[in-house]
Amino acid sequence: MTKAEQILAFYSALDFDRKFLDVDLDVLNPFEGARPEQEKALSGFYRKFYSDDTPRNLILGINPGRLGAGATGIPFTDTKRLIECGIPFESFSTHEPSSVFVYEAINAFGGPEKFYNEFFIGSVCPLGFVVNKNGNWVNFNYYDRASFSNALAPYLLEQIKKQIELAGKNERIIVFGTGKNLKFLQKLNKEYSFTPELVPLEHPRYVMQYKYKHREQYIAKYLEAFTK
Repeated sequence: MTKAEQILAFYSALDFDRKFLDVDLDVLNPFEGARPEQEKALSGFYRKFYSDDTPRNLILGINPGRLGAGATGIPFTDTKRLIECGIPFESFSTHEPSSVFVYEAINAFGGPEKFYNEFFIGSVCPLGFVVNKNGNWVNFNYYDRASFSNALAPYLLEQIKKQIELAGKNERIIVFGTGKNLKFLQKLNKEYSFTPELVPLEHPRYVMQYKYKHREQYIAKYLEAFTK
């Protein structure tokens, strides 16, 4: 099987036990009940960039958000960036600031083809979550409640190990998020030793929201980590 086939099989087999969910939470599974064009785009993306057996370095984000991977199934890739990668998408349009920054870094690295030949982006939790706030569903990170992340730890460890296997390299894992995401992974890695090194980078959302004027400095930091 090629990397593409392995990745698509991994995503299609994802399941989640809803007993872990608090009453105000719901799971966001972009691979379940997807529209035909979403399924076609997801398959087209991975078959375009991963139709080989070349080992990649693993990058871990947090979990899918509604406008990025929650819409396309591809971490840090909204529909606009998907089209930039040469994958047609007409059903709807999403714009995620994190995706904008990540692709600025990808383009600075040499473009999607070069980047995805060397890296596989996954998530600590490949499925996303939403919380009901005043009748509206908004993004919820797996670590936003300690009781939730603690209960999920065995499930998350299983998904991390599977993504390490998909990537094929494990000298180090680049982590998007220097706060709670990193701390959770450090604690989990200390207990289970799933990788020799965690390399933290500020989360793209943080850069776009709080450090936008200085994002070139953060792109440089990303490039340094990518080329290490």
